[in-house]
Amino acid sequence: MEVGRSIVLDANILMRAVLGKKVRQIISEHAGHVAFYTPQVAYDDVRRHLPTVFTKRGWTDDQLAMAFAVLDTLEPVVHAVEDKFYESKRSAALARIEKRDPDDWPILATALVLDCPVWTEDNDFFGTGVATWTTDRVEIYLADDGPGARTDRLIEVRSAT
Repeated sequence: MEVGRSIVLDANILMRAVLGKKVRQIISEHAGHVAFYTPQVAYDDVRRHLPTVFTKRGWTDDQLAMAFAVLDTLEPVVHAVEDKFYESKRSAALARIEKRDPDDWPILATALVLDCPVWTEDNDFFGTGVATWTTDRVEIYLADDGPGARTDRLIEVRSAT
């Protein structure tokens, strides 16, 4: 797959893709020319938190099952990155984000390895030295002629097992 650019999704963006339409629509519209990545831990976080979110909102078990199905459909498009891929940037990522939210280091480390921005609604990434895009502006970056346009090959982020 030829891609024009890459971006790392924060777990909150994955959650928004599951719960709403806008993020999922943006991903779908740009999947042909953008490589979307997120650490596997972000998928794990969303899977862990979805039942609590659904309980708080009073949604049904059937709705929860549909949400998990939506999350599963994202995996071929939003590539899960194994920790071995970004572990080398752990110290650098923690130095930049530890005081704000050390649990976000895998997202930042992935962006550092891939040399690309983070798509997030989380202010903790601001000032870390990595470009951040929020949902209301990310399409500027994702556009074929947007900032950072380049032609790369999809990077293999899973180890061959």
